[in-house]
Amino acid sequence: MAKKKNLYQDILTAISLKEKLLAVLIDPDKLKLEAVSTFMIKLKASSATHIFVGGSTVEENETDLLIQELKRWTKLPILIFPGDVSQLSSHADGLLFLSLVSGRNPDYLIGKQVEAVSVLRTMQLEIIPTGYLLIENGKKTAVERVTKTHPLNRQNIQTIVDTAKAAELLGMKCIYLEAGSGAIDPINSEIIQSVKRELQIPLIVGGGIKSKNQLDAAYHSGADLVVIGTAFEENDLFFEEINKPMMFEHVTKEEK
Repeated sequence: MAKKKNLYQDILTAISLKEKLLAVLIDPDKLKLEAVSTFMIKLKASSATHIFVGGSTVEENETDLLIQELKRWTKLPILIFPGDVSQLSSHADGLLFLSLVSGRNPDYLIGKQVEAVSVLRTMQLEIIPTGYLLIENGKKTAVERVTKTHPLNRQNIQTIVDTAKAAELLGMKCIYLEAGSGAIDPINSEIIQSVKRELQIPLIVGGGIKSKNQLDAAYHSGADLVVIGTAFEENDLFFEEINKPMMFEHVTKEEK
């Protein structure tokens, strides 16, 4: 299947039209190849606009095999959300080239990215530089364990805002606020609103969103793209809650 092109420009266009985007994050360790067809039938009925693939710890080649299988079932753009260089795949459409700007571990600020370059030279992926901020959510996350970094204190909103803005000034094309997989508390409205006011680039929000009310709250607060993962893994009915007719009911006629 041909690769999707102009992924970043499409995101900017959707934002200009006041459309809200939804990505389903699929962990190759949790979705087995034989279950992809059933999963994709449910996903197609939802309002998902993007598929992200990746996890904190994934066996080598699992990401590549999963993306190839997903490509058989969907025309949605597939972007790699990598936890490590081993998760890169030439079969994806694009890559969120993450820098963990909330931490101070040089491996995840620039080290892994340098390591990835030799692999990326062999792939035709649209690369989207993304400032990645881990925000505390009430429990220790896999990202924290793997990267050996601490999340930003959710009470210190100014530090979160300044970190996001610094990433934008460094040239990042997106900011990703992450509470972490299975987060107890999703990113709250005050944080999202405060960060959004400072940015001129797309804002992605993920982690801990388990209901349509929480999804709508993230959109209302300023998220341009919301990422959902654990909710789909643990609750099949969540697909029905965000089916296509209901998805954009929070966008008023005035906003359009």
